[in-house]
Amino acid sequence: MSSSDTLILPTPDTFPAFPYALPYTIQTELMRHLYEAIEHRKVTVIESPTGTGKTSSLLCASLTWLQDEKNRARKGKLDDAAIGDDWVSVQTRERLQREIEAEELEYEQKLAKARMREAQMKNKARVRKKPRLTDDEPQRRSIDEDISFLPEDDDGLEEVDGMNLSPAVRALMARLDPHAHNEDPEVTCTKIYYASRTHSQLTQVLPELSKLKIPGSVSVTSFTPNAVSNQGVSYSLGKRKVQDNTDPSCCDNTKLHQSRAISLGSRKHLCINDELRARVKDIDEGCRELLAEKKENRCPHLPSADEEVRMNDFRDQILATPKDIEDLAQAGRISGICPYFASRKAIPQAELITLPYNLLLQKSAREALGIDLKDQIVIVDEGHNLIPTLLSLSTVTISLPLLRTALHQVTTYVAKFRNRLNPANMIQLKRLLAFLESLAKFVGEWRDQRVEPRTSQPAQTSHMKSDKNQKPAQLATQEVLTPTELIERMGRKVAGLNMLEIEKYLKKSKIARKISGYAEKLTEEAEREREKEIAAAGSHRNKKTVLASKKGSIPPLHVIEDFMVALAGATDDGRISLTLTNHSGPAPNVKPGSKDSSSVEIKYHLLNPAPHFRDVVDEARAVIIAGGTMSPISDVQNQLFSHLPPERMTSFSCGHIIPPENVLTTAVTRGPSGRELNFRAEKQGDPAVLADLGQIILNFTRVVPGGMIVFFPSYKFLKTAISTWTPATGGGYLEKFSIKKKLFLEPDDQAGVEGVLQQYAAATSNPPVATQTGALLLAVVGAKLSEGLNFADDLARAVVVVGLPFANLASAELRERMRYVKREEEKRLNEVGKGHKDNIQPRTVQKGKDAAAELYENLCMNAVNQTIGRAIRHRDDWAALLLLDQRYSTPSIRNKLPKWLGGDNLTVPENFGNVVKKMSTFFRGKGTRESCN
Repeated sequence: MSSSDTLILPTPDTFPAFPYALPYTIQTELMRHLYEAIEHRKVTVIESPTGTGKTSSLLCASLTWLQDEKNRARKGKLDDAAIGDDWVSVQTRERLQREIEAEELEYEQKLAKARMREAQMKNKARVRKKPRLTDDEPQRRSIDEDISFLPEDDDGLEEVDGMNLSPAVRALMARLDPHAHNEDPEVTCTKIYYASRTHSQLTQVLPELSKLKIPGSVSVTSFTPNAVSNQGVSYSLGKRKVQDNTDPSCCDNTKLHQSRAISLGSRKHLCINDELRARVKDIDEGCRELLAEKKENRCPHLPSADEEVRMNDFRDQILATPKDIEDLAQAGRISGICPYFASRKAIPQAELITLPYNLLLQKSAREALGIDLKDQIVIVDEGHNLIPTLLSLSTVTISLPLLRTALHQVTTYVAKFRNRLNPANMIQLKRLLAFLESLAKFVGEWRDQRVEPRTSQPAQTSHMKSDKNQKPAQLATQEVLTPTELIERMGRKVAGLNMLEIEKYLKKSKIARKISGYAEKLTEEAEREREKEIAAAGSHRNKKTVLASKKGSIPPLHVIEDFMVALAGATDDGRISLTLTNHSGPAPNVKPGSKDSSSVEIKYHLLNPAPHFRDVVDEARAVIIAGGTMSPISDVQNQLFSHLPPERMTSFSCGHIIPPENVLTTAVTRGPSGRELNFRAEKQGDPAVLADLGQIILNFTRVVPGGMIVFFPSYKFLKTAISTWTPATGGGYLEKFSIKKKLFLEPDDQAGVEGVLQQYAAATSNPPVATQTGALLLAVVGAKLSEGLNFADDLARAVVVVGLPFANLASAELRERMRYVKREEEKRLNEVGKGHKDNIQPRTVQKGKDAAAELYENLCMNAVNQTIGRAIRHRDDWAALLLLDQRYSTPSIRNKLPKWLGGDNLTVPENFGNVVKKMSTFFRGKGTRESCN
């Protein structure tokens, strides 16, 4: 055991690296909590409202710990090398110290040279664009040779990252492998993996990183815990030693540590091969094909073996100056070197790695990138998205048309190459065909039974599940099966198949791409023939459109392969749902309403997100789930960490930095008529309820200055309200709203969002009509405008949430998930009752509710909390948050609001008049002069 292993780092009281001299108290508390969680190997859920400097606090605390840990490791290395106070030990320690500091100085100088090289390259950059392929130029890879469509032989091939590669290509990959042997010694260190949902969210991390003031390495001979964290200590790098002052701004005159940070992304974001991007649909597939090409056809942005120094130089440039994804791609274009593989090569030496969720959460993606989470720090930002992401990453969806396309392609391929395939290939392909035929037959029959009237069908078989609510003449249009039930329904042929063996063959032989390539060849040949016929007839047609290549698109068999893997590895928490749908596009000669106009969606999905996150939790030193709104925190703990012992699980929820008087949170339980407000689904079409709601919004428009956003629980309710509030049917509330505020509606598609937001923002600050005081936006909870957008300042002086957005219980998937969590809760309680209490984390469930009801309520409140979080975006912001429904006044609901909004911070006026009075007082206190008319 190293002597440093027993040296515990005490939690610092201050963080001089923080970019501002006086952090808020809640920021210091958050940083202390995070530092302690990392040091003691905890899993923690952190809630820090938007505007409280969450990103800066997370980075400052984790990087401060990282520096302290680095210094602790240095001291431990010295202590292990020389124990005692005799002159030999002293000289040994001094020699080792000089070596450590010399190595660090040499590496810093290396990165400094890389920064200089990059600056020079930028100054004289002349991005040379290679000419793209024209329609008449040959493709890089000929697909006219039938031999290229035969399965890969095993001789000389080895599977790497899902590919079978020749020795030459494996040698290329070995050079790009961050863990491969390299004559240039690499620095390896403890890392912070900082993950968020999208690249756009990750771009906010590096600017905050650049503001931190992390001192250089402390002297290893005088290191004490928190030497970097605490003030008044000396630190050195090489021979330079400086005394730290109590003012954090002193760091401007010292040698600061520049953290080595890299951004990881997919080929889609980092590929700089414009020729490839122009001719493929899927960059991953296209890149893998180029990797397998011969030298003259290989991607020109991958340096050859004798140019490896170029790849290493670019790696150093990546580490020398932090770059987001866009910067990294641009640097790759300037240098002419692939930034995707160069960033992989930089992983061992990086201290901070930003990456999107999918690259962190998928084991296959981590392995492909060479990410090892053992004893590393994992920060998952925007943590409210974690559970939905885990569930979606495990979901595989195929349609009946795609299934039939795959079946047709395999059948055609086998018929063509039957005499050229060896017996081993034929056996596996016949098994694959048996699976595809059985699944297609079962799904087709399942669809036909639900489209045709029951009177024309034979009596329902015993294995058909009945539905009490199904229509008398039809079977239910959705059904959920376990993997075992599906295989049984597919017949004995499939029951006897080893799907893992088939899946292994698909990967080993690359047969999916071979079959897809042959199908594309046939399609292109058919298109050429049609083009000749059109030309002969004297018609004109866009040749580019006709011969547009589908090369690089995802082969249908790859999706089938994912589905087979899911089936083969499915446990009790996996389900398959079948849903009757309409064809995605018009089909020729298909009569609307006929069975041919209907399709089926087959989806494998998980009911439990925890198993796919468990690898991360078990391997990492510490896991931090952070978000602006994580309430109810117990929901995250119950769903992801119930397997952890209670002593390893912590949580932290801080207040807001805004003064209490800057937010008015009100549960509106009664409308102007005095009627109790209840917007349950069955009441949303009631004219009286809609009239009350229209009058409430109208009164609010007369009081609220600037922008006002009203969120409805569903699109259906919003559309019902709009149709009811026209002059002819419902008192003309839409026109009345427009007297005080310019009215906007959430667009039907994502493409219209930006335009609506720009118009809304303009009307908020500069109303087009003199009588108007701003703008009104009607939107939907959980839709395009309720998450990820900032409505700061006048864009949202009031956020109104109508009702509670409970999920649709008609969803078979939701019902199955609720049954699952209830069953798991019962099993857990039984184990506790029998005395098996080890490693069992008790769930936090409201008294009188089971786990299913708790999950259902938590899903609703997660959506509400994200919605109301759109308004308060910084310290000086202010807004009214108005929750319309009497259920918001109940303890079970109000306790699931964010800590800084719920509890005593939520006001519940007795009548609507008091609501308006409180709002008027609140807005007058902010300098507005509007009053209710």
